[in-house]
Amino acid sequence: MSTPLPGGPVRGSETGRPIMALLDLLGRKMSLRILWELRETRINFRALQNAAETNPSVLNARLKELRTAGLVDHDASGYGVTNQGKELLAIALPLEEWAHQWAEQLDPISAG
Repeated sequence: MSTPLPGGPVRGSETGRPIMALLDLLGRKMSLRILWELRETRINFRALQNAAETNPSVLNARLKELRTAGLVDHDASGYGVTNQGKELLAIALPLEEWAHQWAEQLDPISAG
């Protein structure tokens, strides 16, 4: 499976519109979890695998895609989000607050 990038066919779109490429990338198993775990720190592969609670093959595949997309990088101190990845998280993290409010409106008992 190739990395979804703007300009080429992606899941749900033959046109490769940038938003469709992004949604395809973020919709892949563990992509958002990896970005979430890297949001505040750089960590090595093993620590990231433990934090994300995933297996090495899935983690390797997602890290390759996220690196190709320019959202994650790797250096001697481990994996971390790039400036572009930080911009994406700054846009996406407010969705968490919205989601909690939405959940409370739907069912205040299970919103925890």
